Amino acid sequence: LESIHHARVRTGMSPRDVQVPPLSLATPAGRFRLAAIAEAWSWGGLLLGMAFKYLVVRDPIGVQIMGPIHGVLFIAYVISIAQVRGPMRWDARTTALALLASLPPFCTVWFERWALRSGRLRMEESGAR
Repeated sequence: LESIHHARVRTGMSPRDVQVPPLSLATPAGRFRLAAIAEAWSWGGLLLGMAFKYLVVRDPIGVQIMGPIHGVLFIAYVISIAQVRGPMRWDARTTALALLASLPPFCTVWFERWALRSGRLRMEESGAR
């Protein structure tokens, strides 16, 4: 919500003008937001698993569990980019930035917040589905 407040201040929009897509599977923007957050959490789990594997107990179980989970959520994030790109009218630069954000840990959440602030996840009046 804080990032939405800053967008309102910069653009002079009132609270009624900002339409944040819900964290829902019902819309492409909602699916993208869920995938971005889930992918970041899975990065955290994978990094924790790697720390335990290589630094703490020398047991690969954390990586064996979180590796496939992260892989599935990474693919879901990439698919969600393909689904949201058209309805939200993303250009090639925005799409490339979304894809690049999937590589460093936790950057999918940074991109999702930036996309909200910059209006790239704004809901259309008719509702993108």
